[in-house]
Amino acid sequence: MTQPPPPSPTATNLLLGRYELGRMLGRGSFAKVYSAKSVFDQSPVAIKIIDKTKTIDASMEPRIISEVTAMRRLQDHPNILKIHEVMASKTKIYLVMELATGGELFAKVLRRGRLSESSARRYFHQLVNALHFCHQNGIAHRDVKPQNLLLDVNGDLKVSDFGLSALPEQKKDGLLHTFCGTPSYTAPEVMSRRHYDGSKADAWSCGVILFFLLSGSLPAEFDSSNYTLMYKKIRQGNYIPSYISKPARSVISKLLDLNPTTRMSLEQLMTTKWFKKSTIPRNVSKDSFGSSEDGEESSGLRRTLSMNAFDIISLSSSFDLSGLFEEVTKRKELKRFTTAETTQKVVERVREVGGKLGYRVERVQADSVGLVKGKTVVDFEVSELAAQLLLVEVRAVGDGGAERQDGGGGGCLWEELREGLEDVALSWHSETCVN
Repeated sequence: MTQPPPPSPTATNLLLGRYELGRMLGRGSFAKVYSAKSVFDQSPVAIKIIDKTKTIDASMEPRIISEVTAMRRLQDHPNILKIHEVMASKTKIYLVMELATGGELFAKVLRRGRLSESSARRYFHQLVNALHFCHQNGIAHRDVKPQNLLLDVNGDLKVSDFGLSALPEQKKDGLLHTFCGTPSYTAPEVMSRRHYDGSKADAWSCGVILFFLLSGSLPAEFDSSNYTLMYKKIRQGNYIPSYISKPARSVISKLLDLNPTTRMSLEQLMTTKWFKKSTIPRNVSKDSFGSSEDGEESSGLRRTLSMNAFDIISLSSSFDLSGLFEEVTKRKELKRFTTAETTQKVVERVREVGGKLGYRVERVQADSVGLVKGKTVVDFEVSELAAQLLLVEVRAVGDGGAERQDGGGGGCLWEELREGLEDVALSWHSETCVN
């Protein structure tokens, strides 16, 4: 009797029918990272797998949200690791990211020992420009260390791991308040749990990293568990080896200023003669990094507004990530539906349904409609998801959120919209109704 062929050896490694998992690249406290390739075009990726049943708690959920949000907003910079897609099952979250085949810069330095000044400056140039771009977008990394600096196939640096990053909306009076990071690389004002400027804290971490690149190790003072003693030795300024050039020593000491007010900022660092000796990274134009000399923002790194995979993360029924990319308050409601109709048909249908429900058309554009009724404003925005498939985001803002403003004594705006638009909507998502 003929035996059936054995199952494909990759069958058990097929992830949601989209990616074939390879070897594990590393593991952290709440995730594992694997190499993988797309089953569609064989392109290599890295996938961070987070087990929701073990790790999603009050402290971990904000980290996941911050990581995805920050990476999405920083997609355009060539020295920041790109995130391609986010998927979810009932038990796991999958972050599909760019694969940095060169591994960690930390491991490279440990293998080779201290780098030449020109080589260290090249990596440092890429790091500083990436962090400067983060700060221009209001994001502080807060966990800058060599283990989070990866190298791509060309040997160029990629800043990764934004799990501890701080978003603009998390700041109070422009300052941060949360203690986080790796002690050896963390600024003293963060360690002392004072209010701090996230960009100045990142600048301190850059000073430690530059020391590490040029010396091949951390100063003994930085390994001390007695932080008072550590900072006293740093203040004395005799921890920098004499074989490091005087200009580089000056940069390190100004970045490792215990006083964040007088500490050198990244903007000031980028104007120093030592930093300007850096060569321009391969395949990247001079204007691709943040600001030009006259202070104007480079047009090459303006955030795109086109529809991509991140905008539909919340369509996963197993894990509600609707709060990842927008701040949702008690008076702001967001729903989405997909449609196979044209944008023009959707706009016309929304106007018609809104009129029947007593709403005034306040704004009409090619891909959006604004409706107003009493104190409630409802915005519809249409984006192309794929060929012949559109995603419509519906936001309701006003007193009572999505409650009806006609004194009808109950009922829900979303129910009326679903009924009115049932001929154009294929499916609605995140359909919680507030009453």
